[in-house]
Amino acid sequence: MAVLVTRPGEQGRALCTELKEAGFDALHHPLITIQAGESLSSLSHDLNHFDIVIAVSQHAVTFSHQALLRQGQEWPNHPTYLAVGQKTAHVLSKHCQQKVHYPAVGDSEHLLRLDALVNVTNKKIIILRGNGGRELIFDTLKDRGATVEYREAYKRENIAFRSEMLVPIWQDKNIQQLVITSSGQLEYFISQLSSTELDWLFALQLYVPSERIVQEALKLGFKEVINTYSASNQDLLATLQSTATGQ
Repeated sequence: MAVLVTRPGEQGRALCTELKEAGFDALHHPLITIQAGESLSSLSHDLNHFDIVIAVSQHAVTFSHQALLRQGQEWPNHPTYLAVGQKTAHVLSKHCQQKVHYPAVGDSEHLLRLDALVNVTNKKIIILRGNGGRELIFDTLKDRGATVEYREAYKRENIAFRSEMLVPIWQDKNIQQLVITSSGQLEYFISQLSSTELDWLFALQLYVPSERIVQEALKLGFKEVINTYSASNQDLLATLQSTATGQ
């Protein structure tokens, strides 16, 4: 039995290494590449005009920080900083040298329950994200009376692959578990497979980081979807281990 890990870049490679060290067979097949976004040139100026800064992922923090360094600037001290997940919060706190608020469960719904976002009337909020996603945060905060803007800190680009070549390899490797960390990657993966290949895919045990993606996956046709409640490698690994041991 083996795990197919689709998360991109170093995070995906690191998760495969950790899985192997824990006794799993793991294969890495990233579905996307991550590159710097196209709206970072004025980031240092922009951040100074917002009361609240929200980072949706480690990629958003990393590329934003690199942009600030290129501009010879630091993260401003006055905003309230928030992050969707614990790991993202720790990375952001390290860079901005400020306290970063984050929910116990790393998703949009739980972020919106934080005290810092309850009363945001007339507040100016910037969301650092990729090219798309997190519309629930944007729409909810606008409904609460805030002025909200996005900045595309990074962009995701799909990686083309030939399913007729790869699916037989994955079957030979006895892939039975699949890790996908975003709804965009899930939808792209499904779009690349034939109906016969989808029958195999939907029988896999799928691991995703939020209840929203759980429900999306079930509607798409997956039979068993497990919520890891976080996209951090630590939590992904812990959930895979607990499922394997039945604990």
